[in-house]
Amino acid sequence: MKATSFLLPLILSFIVFTSCKENNNIKSLESDSDAPEKKTIVMVKLKNSPAYEDAALMLGIPDIIQLDEPGSIDFNFGIENFDLGKQTESANAKILANSGKGQHIHFILNNQPYSAHYTNTFQKDIKEEGVYHLVAFLSRSYHESVKNDNSIVVRKVEVGKNLQQESDLDMNAPTLIYSRPKGKYVGSDANNILLDFFVLNTKLSKTDSKVRATINEEVFMITDWVPHVLQNLPMGEVTIKLELLDNHDKLIPGPFNSVTRTIILEE
Repeated sequence: MKATSFLLPLILSFIVFTSCKENNNIKSLESDSDAPEKKTIVMVKLKNSPAYEDAALMLGIPDIIQLDEPGSIDFNFGIENFDLGKQTESANAKILANSGKGQHIHFILNNQPYSAHYTNTFQKDIKEEGVYHLVAFLSRSYHESVKNDNSIVVRKVEVGKNLQQESDLDMNAPTLIYSRPKGKYVGSDANNILLDFFVLNTKLSKTDSKVRATINEEVFMITDWVPHVLQNLPMGEVTIKLELLDNHDKLIPGPFNSVTRTIILEE
C-alpha cells in the first residue's frame, strides 16, 4: 500500500505534465498555422548623399523646340561641377540599386519613364506629332536626382504643324515629374527602393503643396522635397501612385500630377 501511495502522485503528475505539454504544442501549431502578420511598408528619408549644390545642366536651344514633322533631335547639354560616368562617392551606392555606368542624365518626355544618358550628347527620336513636355536633370549613380535650381532643364517640344490648341500646355504650372522607382529589382536591390521625383513651379511643405504616395494600398504624405527609401515591400508586383496636392489636399490640375507605375521585386 505504501508503494502504491507513493507511486500514484508521480503517475498523476506525469499525466498532467504530458497533457499540458501536448496542449502547449497544439497551441503552438495553431499559432504557426495562422496567416503570417502582414508586413507594413516603411518609408524613410534618404540622407548623406553628396549635395552637388553647384552642379548645373544647360541646354543652349530655345525654350520651345519645333519640328515640322516627327524625327530625330540632337541634344548637346552643357554640364558644370558634375561628372557623368563617375560613381557617386556615397554609402548610399551600396544600399540602393546602383548603375555600374555611373552618374548620368535622366531624360523624360511627357512624364513617361526616363531614359538614362551617360554622355552629354545624344539623339532622341520623336515618332508622333504633338506637344511634349521635356525634362532633363542630373542623377547620381544610384539614380537620386540632383535638386537645385540649375540641375534641371525644362523645354516644350512641338512636333508637327497646326498645333495651336495642343500648344496650350502650361510650362509654368505646378508639375510633378516621376523618376524612381523603375523596372525590376532582384536580390539585395529589392531591400531598399529609392522613391524620387521632381517638383516644378511649386514647393512642398505642411502648409503648401504635398505629394501623396500610395504604395500598394498604404498611403504616405510627403511634405519635404527629399528622396525616400521604401523598405519591407512584398516580392512580386508593387504599384506606386504619386499625386501632387494643393494646401487643401486636393489634386492640382495638370496632365502629369497623378501618375501610377508598377515595379517588380524578385528574390
